[in-house]
Amino acid sequence: MTRSASVTRRHFLASSGAIALTAASGLALPSYSRANTRPVFTHGVQSGDVDATTGMIWTRTDRPSRVNIEVATTESFANAVRLPPLNAFPDSDLAVKQLLTDLASDQDIFYRLTAVDLGDLNAVSEPIIGRFKTAPMTKRNIRFAWSGDTVGQGWGIDETGMKTYATMAQHTPDFFLHSGDTIYADGPLVEEVDLKDGTKWKNRIVTDEKRKVAETLDEYRGQWKYNLLDDHVRSLNAICPTFFQWDDHEVTNNWSASKVLDERYEEKSIALLSARAGRAFHEMTPIRYTPAEPGRVYRKIAYGPLLDVFFLDLRSYRGPNGPSMEETITPESAILGERQVRWLKQELLNSKATWKVIASDMPLGVIVWDNAKDKKGTEAVANGDNGPAKGRELEIADLLRFIKSAGVTNTAWFTADVHYTAAHYYNPDKAQFQDFEPFWEFVSGPIHAGTFGPNDLDQTFGPELKFIKAPTPERGQNLPPSAGLQFFGLVDIDGTSEQMTVRLMDRENVELYKVTLDPVRSI
Repeated sequence: MTRSASVTRRHFLASSGAIALTAASGLALPSYSRANTRPVFTHGVQSGDVDATTGMIWTRTDRPSRVNIEVATTESFANAVRLPPLNAFPDSDLAVKQLLTDLASDQDIFYRLTAVDLGDLNAVSEPIIGRFKTAPMTKRNIRFAWSGDTVGQGWGIDETGMKTYATMAQHTPDFFLHSGDTIYADGPLVEEVDLKDGTKWKNRIVTDEKRKVAETLDEYRGQWKYNLLDDHVRSLNAICPTFFQWDDHEVTNNWSASKVLDERYEEKSIALLSARAGRAFHEMTPIRYTPAEPGRVYRKIAYGPLLDVFFLDLRSYRGPNGPSMEETITPESAILGERQVRWLKQELLNSKATWKVIASDMPLGVIVWDNAKDKKGTEAVANGDNGPAKGRELEIADLLRFIKSAGVTNTAWFTADVHYTAAHYYNPDKAQFQDFEPFWEFVSGPIHAGTFGPNDLDQTFGPELKFIKAPTPERGQNLPPSAGLQFFGLVDIDGTSEQMTVRLMDRENVELYKVTLDPVRSI
């Protein structure tokens, strides 16, 4: 595809509907069936895992359909390339996704989808359009957003909707990194919630699948479909790729092999629930498929000479939640697992990018208890003893030691999970384990869920708290999105200086904290 003049994302968003294009878009469209029974795209489009030459796209229809795909480098779809169609069948809940290949780097890519009813080939949908931009192969400015925690603690789609998604869209990021808790499969919704000030939170939309904890495959799929009913979510999806990872609430709270499910669950097998949840996760997101390990979440996305992003999975390979006080690395003490650690070390060693962003679904030094009421059991990495590395900390200590000894520079960690925003500087001079180079960790979220915290920090790796915004004791915990404490982060990498600037933001687009990091230069 040849390079063409681009259009602004604001213009594109204004001209593309969340479900179908309107006649006012001005785009050159073919003739479509006017039958009342024609197919419909039910949940918009998504793109993800975009690099310099490829990118995933996703959509879903309302019936078994043949989905036709056109790809172009202009909004007019002049000289569009038609790809072989996809079939949307019930066994994937009518969802389809496709890896677009052989794309030009640093190029606006437009994709147009139409659905043909497999039972009536004369019934053709209105088209739906999405857009993304491929990664560069030369140095240019890069911007991405990140956050986590969507539709948690009973806070669903109200009259305002998931406003933080709309705020992020104003910044036109190259991609959005969703750090996990992408759904709350264990968080049922009701129509109204009484608030402390005497008012009510009203969930404008409540689907049947959101009225109970998810147990069946269809119920897990329903969690994803619910989030995609939000206008702001679909609008961002139409113009910005999302790079997904998962944590616990895609299955159930704090799940591991030791999880004992409560009375809400008829199905008591955490292995079965996690398998169903994993299938729904891959069906309903534009994550790439890894033939060597179907269902794998950890991966690397190369985003040009300035940035590699390493997505971790701290959930799938962990040992059972417990005290996490093992003295040596064992299957019980694992948080990443031997294979993932080996992969990450090799990929970091191979990376030629200036910045190595490590996207972790949980923070390193924040204490997250498995049993929050009694402050027992380790749910994340930190075990809360403020001493030498033990338990799950052992794998992280081994990784940090490797990064130092191998001369891997310019690593920065980005995470969510704890439902407040913070900036941590890990200082070996303040740590119990000191064999590592200092690094930053940035925490954001929730994007649309209850606000909690702040949590205590474990000093094994010497985190220094540089900034935090969380509920005050007076305001209490589990604040609704309407309270304003919803957060996301923005990262800008300058194409000339190669500096990384990180900003912590709230849903009203207020900048809360900003720091600029200078890259270590190779000698």
